Amino acid sequence: MKDQLLTEAQKVLNENFQKGGFTIPSKNLYPFQWKWDSGFIAIGYAHYDMNKAESEISTLLDAQWDNGFIPHIIFHTDTDTYFPGADFHKSELHPMSSKKYRSTGLVQPPVLGFVLEKIYHISKDKTRSLEFIGRQIDKVFHNHQYFYQNRDPLNEGLVYIYHNWESGTDNSPVWDGIFETMDSPEYEFERRDTSHVDPEQRPTKREYDHYLHIIEIAKQYNYDDQKIAQHSPFLVQDPLFNAMLIKSNESLIRLYTLLGSNDDKIEKLEKWQKKAVFQMNNKLFDNELNAYIYYDLRNKKPIRSISSSSFTPLFAGIPSKEDARKLIDTLISNFGGDDHYLCASFDPTSEHFKPKKYWRGPVWINLNWILFKGLKRYGFEDIANRVKADSIELITQNGFYEYFDCRKDVISSGNGAYGGNNFSWSAALIIDMLNQ
Repeated sequence: MKDQLLTEAQKVLNENFQKGGFTIPSKNLYPFQWKWDSGFIAIGYAHYDMNKAESEISTLLDAQWDNGFIPHIIFHTDTDTYFPGADFHKSELHPMSSKKYRSTGLVQPPVLGFVLEKIYHISKDKTRSLEFIGRQIDKVFHNHQYFYQNRDPLNEGLVYIYHNWESGTDNSPVWDGIFETMDSPEYEFERRDTSHVDPEQRPTKREYDHYLHIIEIAKQYNYDDQKIAQHSPFLVQDPLFNAMLIKSNESLIRLYTLLGSNDDKIEKLEKWQKKAVFQMNNKLFDNELNAYIYYDLRNKKPIRSISSSSFTPLFAGIPSKEDARKLIDTLISNFGGDDHYLCASFDPTSEHFKPKKYWRGPVWINLNWILFKGLKRYGFEDIANRVKADSIELITQNGFYEYFDCRKDVISSGNGAYGGNNFSWSAALIIDMLNQ
């Protein structure tokens, strides 16, 4: 069974690999290169095709802007099969944007630091892999420097996202309260995602109005971060985003130590790290909910919701052992019922939980992978193994889909796999889990 699943996963990745040296998330639905997708995809490739793993990273970093910014979508090709595309985003408005590639003016969770370290650990040729990392690591450091210099207006070690797409958890109920404060216009546009996937599984038209409105505001200010921080109605410190940055800081410190002669960069990373970890625990850990939550910088108040993102700080070693135990209690009590697979993307005990609706409830393999690694880091082996087993069972029963219903009775009926099929990061991260 393991060998068959590995073979099928490799086939998914190989068929989604493009001539330009990058991998699309899923045919038809996502025809370009996505930032954090590529990071996770590279981990899968590293287990059986290091050339493709390296290509995935180098192609992504080739689109980096002069200020260190790495966009969340790179439009390698011209196609009208995805909305909003390059003509809507207009990355060229920013004076330091890539002149080689058109892209969005948005980011995604900064996973590349820990991806580089993971590739090194997987590699059978450490010398070759360290040489590759040596050619790429300063670009990733530059990206982290961009965040702390441009996305931390309070200089507190926590960076903001200005769009829900930057979180990676696009239509999470976490954002509902912010959207209620916005008076977004009604836009006329033709979506492409709902022609490939049941609209019941996707964000609504009104949600897309809000998404487009935020981008229009950013474009009005030519994607200038300082002006976005002043004017965007959406400005959030997200636990997932900041945990990925902290985890990647940690990895860069270790990799720079291996490479040698990088004391200045290590010193900067350690300063960022100390401040960021403190503020994650001081500002974003909710002692009543026993979970990491979000902070709405625009409206100056916490967003007291629990999602799968609430547990991602485990992956970065952020909570104390005591707080980690509290997190696990919350995970089990709210998400871990016997009739549920782990881990739903939003709190199943909440009235806003929707088990078919994208990031409002379904299980995502990438968040399960992050949770699996975090649980193992803190020694919670039993529940880590449950997350791994649940992930493998969802894939085995349904195929390599984008996301899955967390209800076991729905999965057993054969109707619980949603979004795009042959989804790249689902395949890539199952490869890594199976190789543990």
